[in-house]
Amino acid sequence: MPIVRQEITGGQAQITGSFTVEEAKSLTVQLNAGALPVPVSVISQKNIPATLGADSIRKSIIAGGIGLLMVIVFMIGNYGKMGIIASVSLVLYGLFTLALYKIIPVVLSLPGIAGFLLSVGMAVDSNILIFERYKEEIRAGRGWQVALELAFGRAWDSIKDANTATIITGLILFNPLEWSFLNSSGAVRGFALTLILGILISLFTGIYVTRNLLRVFYHGKNQTPKKL
Repeated sequence: MPIVRQEITGGQAQITGSFTVEEAKSLTVQLNAGALPVPVSVISQKNIPATLGADSIRKSIIAGGIGLLMVIVFMIGNYGKMGIIASVSLVLYGLFTLALYKIIPVVLSLPGIAGFLLSVGMAVDSNILIFERYKEEIRAGRGWQVALELAFGRAWDSIKDANTATIITGLILFNPLEWSFLNSSGAVRGFALTLILGILISLFTGIYVTRNLLRVFYHGKNQTPKKL
């Protein structure tokens, strides 16, 4: 196997190894295959300190918090008390996800934060599908208890299909089997991992947690929420 055993300082180096003349000629052709008849010169050099990356992560977290707050305002404004319950479920989702990141552990790089925020959006999307289906059942004249169960049951198929497709995409990006035709970098894998974990937790909080919070909140009541 050809090996360079010395530092390349003057633009030349000696490759050593056990190979024939034909193999040496073949190696020469391979090395010269990407050569261009132009000199390489350093235009500029720049050192990026670690604090710059930390500052970018801090700003991303702040931006994510602002986005989450806007989502909560939207949910409450459109769905009233049910929006408040969905917001509580969303906060629990965030706590569960960050706790899981700590246990595994998961390094929150910029791509990882992007994956987390995307999974937050999909968690909200699940609640919207359920609530809109609930409104349709109420307009059809059903009581809130029946409407609630039907809403979760009928919205589940759409939620399951959408999240399953995203999880499959995340697995392809993560490339757990190390397929050679998928050269996943650390940044891509960080994004895929946080996205997959976030979606799995969102399925739990969106279907189980939100459902039981609604059952507890409206237990014993004979009327539906005022704002739907």
